[in-house]
Amino acid sequence: MSTGNEIERESEVLIFSALLTPHRSLNRTGFLAVMLFLSAVSFVTGIAFLMMGAWPVFGFFGLDVLVIWWAFKVNFRAARASEEITVTPSELRVRRVSHRGQVAEWVFNPLWVRLDQEVDEEFGLEHLYLISKGQCLSIGGFLGPDEKSSFAKALIYALNAARRGPTYNPVT
Repeated sequence: MSTGNEIERESEVLIFSALLTPHRSLNRTGFLAVMLFLSAVSFVTGIAFLMMGAWPVFGFFGLDVLVIWWAFKVNFRAARASEEITVTPSELRVRRVSHRGQVAEWVFNPLWVRLDQEVDEEFGLEHLYLISKGQCLSIGGFLGPDEKSSFAKALIYALNAARRGPTYNPVT
């Protein structure tokens, strides 16, 4: 049941939207190729040690491959994390999904939020923070310095557009 006083969020103009995900340079096919190569090298080397009479070494080569496989699986699991940042004239919404699927969401008023940047002389832009009403939220933690800089410029532009408010165009 509607009272007629609700604000319609669906009709609101989307000024900015970004989905940030951790970068992974190795895809599933590359993972399989690396694991097959490591397995083959470990097996051949293990056979060589087995023929020399050092049979326990053969098992340790298999254990090494298992540990490397586990490390890659942990890495791929961590890549499931993401941050979605959207800006409309009335809100800035940050939705963070952890690698375990846990969702956390923050909503800020774009008129009162400010983007703070922590810059290192040697490495460039290190941290981005959204600050509003005593709340400080770190965003884009898994981006590189150049990506953070580009993202910060786009977000500042979007926040300025939200502060200007909607524009009226009588032609359309």
